[in-house]
Amino acid sequence: MSEISAFTALELRDALAAGELSAREVGAHFLGCIEELNPLLGSFITVTAEQAMDAAWRADEEFAARRAPLRALHGMPLAYKDLLDVAGVPTSYGTAAIPALAAEKDNALVATLSNAGAISLGKTQVPEFGLSCHSENDIAPPARNPLNPALSAGGSSGGEAAAVAAGMLPFGPGSDGGGSVRIPASACGLVGLKPGLGTIPSDVLDGTLDPFGAPRLTVSGPLAHNALDAALLMDAMIGPSQGTFLDTLRSGGIDSLRGLRVGVSTASPFASVYPISLSPEAHAALNKAIETLNRRAHHIEEAEIYYDTMYPEAFSTVWTSGLASAPLPPGSEEKLGTLARSFRERATAREVGVSLAAAAKLTEIAADFRTQWGRYDVVLTPAMAHTPPAIGYYTSQDADTDYMRQCQYTPFTSMVNVSGLPAVTVPTLTTADGLSMGVQIIGRAGSEIQLLALAAQLSEM
Repeated sequence: MSEISAFTALELRDALAAGELSAREVGAHFLGCIEELNPLLGSFITVTAEQAMDAAWRADEEFAARRAPLRALHGMPLAYKDLLDVAGVPTSYGTAAIPALAAEKDNALVATLSNAGAISLGKTQVPEFGLSCHSENDIAPPARNPLNPALSAGGSSGGEAAAVAAGMLPFGPGSDGGGSVRIPASACGLVGLKPGLGTIPSDVLDGTLDPFGAPRLTVSGPLAHNALDAALLMDAMIGPSQGTFLDTLRSGGIDSLRGLRVGVSTASPFASVYPISLSPEAHAALNKAIETLNRRAHHIEEAEIYYDTMYPEAFSTVWTSGLASAPLPPGSEEKLGTLARSFRERATAREVGVSLAAAAKLTEIAADFRTQWGRYDVVLTPAMAHTPPAIGYYTSQDADTDYMRQCQYTPFTSMVNVSGLPAVTVPTLTTADGLSMGVQIIGRAGSEIQLLALAAQLSEM
C-alpha cells in the first residue's frame, strides 16, 4: 500500500475506478496515516474509522456488482471541517459554548459529495465558529503546519489543509468566508480555489444575501496538491453532469491559455486602518509568478486600484453581525473564546440600523471592486503578507490585536469574498526554511476553470 502515498488524487481516483485498488485498501491506508500523523498535527477533531470502513466495504460491493458507470469519486476518502454536519457525527463548531451533538442529517455539500461516492474519514479542526485565519480553539489541539509544526496551518480550513498537505487525505473540501480556503492552502503549500458565489449550488440554497442584505460571503472550495486534483473535486462539488473543470484542463485548457491582461497589485483595503507590509518572501513569491506568467505570454502591468476607506469598518460589521443571533445555551457565553466573545458582545450591542447600513455600504464597495478589477482579465496579488506565524500568535492577544494581526497576515483575501468573484492561491516559492509562499489570482465571474489553468501554469515553474 505504500505506493498510495505517491498517487495524486486523480491517479488514486483512476486506480479505484480501474479496480487496481479497493476502497478498503485506500481507506485503511489513509486511516493509518491519520493515526500516525494526527497526534503531531492536530488536523482531526473526530476520526470516523468504523463508519469509513463500512462505507468502503459497500463501495467495493458496488464495484463488484456494477451495471453502470462508477460514481465520480468512487471510494475516494476525504473529510469535512467541523462546521459542517455529517449525519451521526458530532459537530463542535470549534466552540466550548455549544454541546457537540451528533447531526441528524448531512449538510448539503456533504450529501453531494457522498452521492458522488466519496467516503468521509472524519471532521477537521477549525477556529471557533470559523471566525479566524488560524485553526486554534479551546476544545482540541491546534491544527499545525506540516511544513513546520510550530507554525499555524492557517484557517479556518486549517485542519483540512494540514491533513491534505501531510498525506492524511488526498484532497479536501473547505469553505471560504474571508479567505478560509486560500489562507491555509497558502500556509501549507497547496492550491486553494475560492469559487464565485453560486458556482457550487449548495452554497446558495438560502440565497445570495445575508439577513441584513449584504453579499453572502462564504462559499465552498477545494484544497489540493495541484490544479487537476482541485478540478476533480470541483466537478464533484458542483454536482453530477454539471462539472467540466477536469475535462477542460486535460483537453488543452492549460497550454492554450495565453495573452491575458494581468494587473498586479499590492494594495489592500485594510491599509486605511492597519499598517500593511509585505515580507521579502511575499515579494519574492510575487516576482516568481510574474516571471512565469511572462514566459507564458501573458501581459503583465501594474494595476491602479484604489480602495474605499470605509471597507474595514463595513466588513467587520458584516462579518460579525450574525453572532448577535447565534443561539447559545443559557450561561454559555463565558465559555466563548476571547475573540468570539468580544465579537458577540459588540454585535449584540449594535443597533440593527448600523448592520443594515454596513450591508448597504459593503454592497456598494463590492460593485466598485468588480469594476476596478474588471479592467484586467485577472488581478495578481500576494497570497499572504508574510510566512505563517507561530501557534498562539493570535490567540495570546486581546481581541482587537488578534483581529488586526489577522488582517495584516491576510490583507488580500476577504475583499474577494465581498466581490462574489472567484480567486485561487498557488504556491510559487519555497523559502530557505522550507515554508511555502505564493500568490492569489482574482478572476472575473465564471472564470474558475481559467484560474485553475493559471494555477497549473504557475505550478510548472
